[in-house]
Amino acid sequence: MTLATRAIAEEWMDADDLPAATYADVVADLAKVNRVTLAARPTLAFLRRTLRPGRRYRLLDVGYGDGDMLRRIARWGMRRGIDLDLVGIDLNPRSEAAARAHTPPGLAIDWRTGDYADLADEPWDVVISSLVAHHMSAAQLVAFLRFMQRHAAAGWLVNDLHRHAFAYRGWPLLAGLFRWHPIVRHDGHLSIARSYRPHEWPAILAEAGIDDARIYRAFPFRLCVERR
Repeated sequence: MTLATRAIAEEWMDADDLPAATYADVVADLAKVNRVTLAARPTLAFLRRTLRPGRRYRLLDVGYGDGDMLRRIARWGMRRGIDLDLVGIDLNPRSEAAARAHTPPGLAIDWRTGDYADLADEPWDVVISSLVAHHMSAAQLVAFLRFMQRHAAAGWLVNDLHRHAFAYRGWPLLAGLFRWHPIVRHDGHLSIARSYRPHEWPAILAEAGIDDARIYRAFPFRLCVERR
């Protein structure tokens, strides 16, 4: 597969007929992938730059999957004395079931199923997403950026993959080494091919009417876009 242009094939985990138990296994393994690939680092770094101890913030995570990012953020906020009202929204009801099953009772996270656009009337300080942008069509991504720009009072972050040849070639080796679920192996490879490169983001942001966002790479093979 050439990486000169984004792939548009659908990922297996997005299939409507995927059994709930299989989906739970997939997102649980994706949470493991996130730990190994340091997925939370760019998000936590963004929050360190954006939030202040002793204050309270309302944060929305769009497309939370297994919920591992919000669990990391909840513990991060506790350690730093930052009060967080954490809400996750995901279109897939199987995500809510998996996230609830994997969340300890002591973590107060509001897991929801539905469309983020329906939450426009609620107040948000921060809106984030991780590994979601490459799942969206071009029109969906532009609409999402406009939502965040309009409703995230303190800032927003897109934490996604970087379409990079080294990452694409190396993924099968990494996934095979850890023996992750076959769907994770397939979809992870495709996700890299579906993600963006830095030079592609300015046109997307321009279409969304955003001229004050920062585009940057984060180790390893993450491509992030933020506004504070």
